Amino acid sequence: MSTPIDAVVVSYNSRDTLRACVSPLASLPDVSVTVVDNESADDSLAVIADLPVTRIASGRNGGFGFGCNIGIARGSAPFVLLLNPDARIDEAALVRMAAVLESEPQVAVVGPRIVGTDGVLFHSMRRYQRIGSVWATALFLHRVLTRAAWANEIIRQPEAYDRAAYPEWVSGACMLIRRSVLEQVEGFDEGFFLYGEDMDLCARVHALGYRVRFEPAAVVVHEGGRSAARTSLYAVLARSRMVFARRHSNTASVLAQCLGLAVGATTHALATAPRRAHRRGHAAALRAIVAECFGTA
Repeated sequence: MSTPIDAVVVSYNSRDTLRACVSPLASLPDVSVTVVDNESADDSLAVIADLPVTRIASGRNGGFGFGCNIGIARGSAPFVLLLNPDARIDEAALVRMAAVLESEPQVAVVGPRIVGTDGVLFHSMRRYQRIGSVWATALFLHRVLTRAAWANEIIRQPEAYDRAAYPEWVSGACMLIRRSVLEQVEGFDEGFFLYGEDMDLCARVHALGYRVRFEPAAVVVHEGGRSAARTSLYAVLARSRMVFARRHSNTASVLAQCLGLAVGATTHALATAPRRAHRRGHAAALRAIVAECFGTA
């Protein structure tokens, strides 16, 4: 590894996958690994006690961005790798991502090709949340207009993942970022507890004039890569989408997105009515949206 890298892994009840994630990184030259545990109930840090890594108990579950910021602050390397605890990266992939940052000074964030343990592609390239995409999702238009960029926040065309690209943002499951840019944007916005913090970070990176890059030659295996949000987290996702709207849109756009998110929670609750957990999750999301929009909570 020609440039030193600080690797940061945020753990939350990750005992089953954490060692497989951290162990390969701990053996790489010029890579310093920090694992931040957000008050896990499964004693996650114990499974890596014998590895040459820095282990930090954050003391509370302040969210993904909160944990990342703690780990980022502990290092000083020019590049910072953020990796989910259920993902695995090898040396070749990390070297390839670092080479992008070394050769393209205007690139601040690099995301790899992410696949599941079965080799199936995870759609990690994304577009920003906008009025059109919010309403398209609410009315299920994104399922019909699959190639319409305005209607889809996720880039799903398989051929798009066969070549290098500069998407608006990439999944935070694995990112390599310039520390200098992270310092300019002051790290992750901890107003996002879970979901949306990666989209927000890339938006702020773009605002500084830097680019986000997708590198297909770097491949990362992510066990949870194709899993949808658990029904118990639908409300958390809804709040994060409202936070993003407020951070990056004008008042009229925020209102339009708020209404679209509310309609979306309602239509999805109706569509999933026979499935109790999904119905309850979408109902909780609707309550969260109303609370965020009108300040009732």
